[in-house]
Amino acid sequence: MSGVVVFNPAEFRLLYPSIVATDGQLEMYFAMAETFLDNTECSIVKDLDARKRLLYLLVAHIGLLNTMAEGGNPVVGRISNATEGTVSVGLDYGTMGNNERWYLQTPWGAMYWQLTKKYRSMVYRLGIAPMPVQRTYYQ
Repeated sequence: MSGVVVFNPAEFRLLYPSIVATDGQLEMYFAMAETFLDNTECSIVKDLDARKRLLYLLVAHIGLLNTMAEGGNPVVGRISNATEGTVSVGLDYGTMGNNERWYLQTPWGAMYWQLTKKYRSMVYRLGIAPMPVQRTYYQ
């Protein structure tokens, strides 16, 4: 078994029926998702089932962002306030980082962000042994 996830558009459509896209579009979204999450044997996400779930969440996230943009909704961010007379909309991200902002625009992106928290922490690896040092003491 190879160490990569193979995208299946039919399976994706069953899991995310609200994402309406052609097979070609879905393949492109998957290719984009692979730029965010490494889909090789060197990926930090070793479990293929977990990696598949994460990649599919990214495909759904990218698909919904694309659908929103094509539908004439260029708004980026969460609506913090709105008025009706002479139409006014305020957008806010709060105090989150730049990466988090992009993911929190859709429910699937937000879920991906939460599920990948453990992979965004520092990885500490202890070396084999410290380099031997010859100490010379002078008196």
